[in-house]
Amino acid sequence: MFVEELVFRFLLTRGDALGGSMRNVGGALAQRKLTRTIISTLTIAGIGYAWQHSKTRQWTEMTDDDSDIELYLRGLSWTSQKVKRTLIYNLTVPLVKNNIDLCLFKLTPAQVETTRYANPKSYIALGELKGGIDPAGADEHWKTARTALQRIHDAFSRAGASPHTFFVGAAIEKKMASEIWSQLESGMLSNAANLNVENQVASISGWLCNL
Repeated sequence: MFVEELVFRFLLTRGDALGGSMRNVGGALAQRKLTRTIISTLTIAGIGYAWQHSKTRQWTEMTDDDSDIELYLRGLSWTSQKVKRTLIYNLTVPLVKNNIDLCLFKLTPAQVETTRYANPKSYIALGELKGGIDPAGADEHWKTARTALQRIHDAFSRAGASPHTFFVGAAIEKKMASEIWSQLESGMLSNAANLNVENQVASISGWLCNL
C-alpha cells in the first residue's frame, strides 16, 4: 500500500511531464516506422541511398546491412528522375520559422547544407507526422498538424512556391478523416496516410520516393 501511494504521489508531482515523454516516444516510433518503410521502398526498387546520422550529422552510403539505422537516422538521400532528393526530419524551416517533421528537397545533401534551407523553390514536399495512438487525443494532434500545414501553405505561397504537403498520423478518428479527405479533394493536402494501415504507409512512402 505504501509503495502504491508513493507511485501515485510521484505521478501527481510529475504532472504532464510524463505525458510529454510518452508523446516523444510515440513520435520517435512513428518516425522509425515511416523511415523503415521508405528504406524498404528504395531497396525493393533497386535505388541506392545515403543516410545521415542524427548525432554526428555524417552521411553514410547504403550498405548490405541496414539493420537498425532508423534508430539513428536524421536524413535520407537518393536519386529520383535523375535528380537528387534529400529528406530531412525535424527541420526548422526559415520561411515558416517553425519545426517541420519532414522536408523533401530537390538538392544533394551538400546543397541543402549550403543553402541553409532558405530557397523556397528547393522544397518538393513538407509533411507533418503524428505518432500518438490515443484516440482521445487524435483531434488535438490533427488540429496542431492542420495549423502547421496551413502555415506552410501560406508562407510558401507568399514566396511564389507551392511544394506538396502531406500528413501521416497514427490515430485518425472519423471526423478527422472527413476533414483530411476534404483537404485532399481540394488540393490543400497532396497526400495522407494512417500509420497503422500498412498499405497506406507503403503508398505514401512510394509517393515520396518518386516525387
